[in-house]
Amino acid sequence: MLMNEIEAKAASMAIDLNIDFNSIQLPRGEDCGIVSDDEDVYHDDQLEFDSGFGNVIVVDNLPVVPREKFEKLEGVIRKIYSQIGVIKEDGLWMPVDPETKKTLGYCFIEYNTPQEAELAKEKTNGYKLDRAHIFAVNMFDDFDKYMRENLQKWLTDEKARDQFVIRAGTDTEVLWNDARQSKTELVYKRSYWTESFVQWSPLGTYLATVHRQGAAVWGGANTFNRLMRYAHPQVKLIDFSPGEKFLVTYSSHEPSNPHDANVRLSDSSLRVVINIFDVRTGKVMRDFKGSADEFTIGGAGGVAGVSWPVFRWGGGKEDKYFAKLGKNMISVYETETFSLIDKKSLKVENIVDFSWSPTDPILALFVPELGGGNQPARVSLVQIPSKVELRQKNLFSVSDCKMYWQSNGEYLAVKADRYTKTKKSTYTGFELFRIKERDIPIEVLELDNKNDKIIAFAWEPKGHRFAVIHGDNPRPDISFYSMKSSHNLGRVSKLTTLKGKQANALFWSPGGRFIVLAGLKGFNGQLEFFNVDELETMATAEHFMATDIEWDPTGRYVATAVTSVHEMENGFNIWSFHGKLLYRILKDHFFQLDSLFWHCGIMIVVVLWKMTVLVAPKAPILLER
Repeated sequence: MLMNEIEAKAASMAIDLNIDFNSIQLPRGEDCGIVSDDEDVYHDDQLEFDSGFGNVIVVDNLPVVPREKFEKLEGVIRKIYSQIGVIKEDGLWMPVDPETKKTLGYCFIEYNTPQEAELAKEKTNGYKLDRAHIFAVNMFDDFDKYMRENLQKWLTDEKARDQFVIRAGTDTEVLWNDARQSKTELVYKRSYWTESFVQWSPLGTYLATVHRQGAAVWGGANTFNRLMRYAHPQVKLIDFSPGEKFLVTYSSHEPSNPHDANVRLSDSSLRVVINIFDVRTGKVMRDFKGSADEFTIGGAGGVAGVSWPVFRWGGGKEDKYFAKLGKNMISVYETETFSLIDKKSLKVENIVDFSWSPTDPILALFVPELGGGNQPARVSLVQIPSKVELRQKNLFSVSDCKMYWQSNGEYLAVKADRYTKTKKSTYTGFELFRIKERDIPIEVLELDNKNDKIIAFAWEPKGHRFAVIHGDNPRPDISFYSMKSSHNLGRVSKLTTLKGKQANALFWSPGGRFIVLAGLKGFNGQLEFFNVDELETMATAEHFMATDIEWDPTGRYVATAVTSVHEMENGFNIWSFHGKLLYRILKDHFFQLDSLFWHCGIMIVVVLWKMTVLVAPKAPILLER
């Protein structure tokens, strides 16, 4: 039954659907005897505070000293703490304020064992260095747990509201999405908060700002305090690791004395600096420097010809590995020592692209065909750190290839564009890898009309279905497929094809089941809210000239936006998951790539509404300037 039918039925029976859910209170722990459908998700996404830093202590209330007294203070601290246990090489880290060049009054000390760290805490907590400086010593794991609990307090909002940030003009605003009241509520507003852009970290713990002298992260229980600075002059781009342990910063600049100022500098003349910081301590764990030419291979976009992100993270949220594409090789690093695995790169002749599994340390590699087809193209799956090849598939007559991982790492779809026999045209098919099954079986899928152009492809998050937009504009078809079927679980099957839709983009709900079929930009913002379980349209709507769409991470709301590039009705709309417009906000000069983000708690439904906090990441809407 569609939502409008439900509303009509309720009206005929004089039933008011406008329920004040805030007035409904269940006894703590009561679920009316019905287990929530989301219980497995709740347990999967519980906060994990085991950071693996059991051998690290934080020593606070140290003297704040200038650069010239740094070594003396470091020597005093090392003398005190080396009497208790063995401090690791480079195991004493004292952060410095990049502006004042003075220490910040605390340090981190890493011992060989957790037992030594515990003993150091016990022996020196309360140690009186002088009258004004009495040490406060904590285990890093305890400190980190407290900080994360404090920084993620927004998840316990009693109304289970979403929080997001926007940039318009010189102002940056963090807002509650109070959908029941059809409005926003201001959390924090600041002018000139950033000199470039803002960005949430993947799990929603930090809000990052970018400045001429570097980047900074902000957070807190009730307001946004600056937590750490990362000194990197003229930084242009930043990227968090999936588990938020590391921050990658990028800058490029021209040589100070180019030989000929009248000649346009090439990529080989631009100097690139990339730093990888520990997010919590601000320490530079590894830096990379070179010409822009050394960082131009792979990726989808960046500055000065450099593809971004240069480094791609693997191993899931543990942040164990990161890798960079090079000429005829992939350089894979591990984050325990920040050195190459086996001290050497993985040699792959003529490799042009790779991607990590979202959950496992598995690389998917693509090598194009060579020698006029004498050597076919291939896709390989490689286990890290062993570098053992798990599976390989040769692809013949291939002109191009794109790889799409399903969010749980269960499936990999390889879209292969192939030449016809005459070589005058191409057609497209899919190679579907079942990663979790024995021997990783592969299926070939061709569309009913294999000559159809593929406009968009998207996996259902955490699910087994995918959608494809195919055919010719302005009214292509949309087909839905499942990697499972009632007759044969090991075969892909088509669920349905929707004919002649004004859509060029697909936006699945983070929880699956629902999808928005969108016609952006040239398609004038046509929206269709579709229920894939029932294979029926829930609503159709329009946000004229919409440029961007994003679900909130809980799957309750959808935001559509028009950025200032169109100079008319700039702002955003908030919709329910089934396509009801809840409210709209108009903002002059609404702009910035990634300028609308979600930062959310969630309600879980059990007969009545039951308040349960579920960790949900912030996710960006891509707003183009």
